Amino acid sequence: MSKISIIIPMLNEADHIGNLLTHLLDNSYKENIAEIIIADGGSTDESLDIISKFKSESVKINLHNSSKGRAKQMNLGAKYATGSILYFLHADSFPPKNFDTLIINEIKKDNNAGCFRMKFNSNHLWLKLAGQLTRLSWKACRGGDQSQFITTTLFNEIGGYNEDFTIYEDNDLIAKLYDRKQFVVIQKWLTTSARCYCKNGVWKLQYYYWRIHLKKWMGADAGELNRYYKKHVC
Repeated sequence: MSKISIIIPMLNEADHIGNLLTHLLDNSYKENIAEIIIADGGSTDESLDIISKFKSESVKINLHNSSKGRAKQMNLGAKYATGSILYFLHADSFPPKNFDTLIINEIKKDNNAGCFRMKFNSNHLWLKLAGQLTRLSWKACRGGDQSQFITTTLFNEIGGYNEDFTIYEDNDLIAKLYDRKQFVVIQKWLTTSARCYCKNGVWKLQYYYWRIHLKKWMGADAGELNRYYKKHVC
């Protein structure tokens, strides 16, 4: 029987992690979940305290300390996973009801990797349009906020996440999956936070993201992308 290991990279997510854990348990079947793995990159807020006090009698919740960096944290989570399916999920992204069954059904159809379509918790017109675009199968419409499911076997075959990237690690992995024609978009809504857009400004941040994609398309390496992101976004 296929079981899912949910892997959540975390850094100072006290505002979201408790709600996310409750959401995951309330919207899945315990028999489908191997464990929830939280890979913490050095949180200094109340995140760790929230996790330590969280109670679940149905699903194991395992916390692991990691070096900072989403790619490193997700790879560490995968190392400890026992499920035949890995489900990588940002701490502020909430998948649809019965997400576990939806994922397993795709695996049974030999769709060994994919994501959900996504909407932001915002009424901004551009963000609503951006959410609608995620229903399309185009690689350009993909991103880590949509979450990522992948069989453990396929994840290991492609070498996991490239830890040279401190940003763009999701897109790098997704590109490898598209090259293998191993990607499907499940047409159910995942809801994610627009907090980064609220902090930086929607159009300004979108411009920076477009520049990052353009730089990568023109051959920029991970180091150049990281420097650009730290200069303009961090």
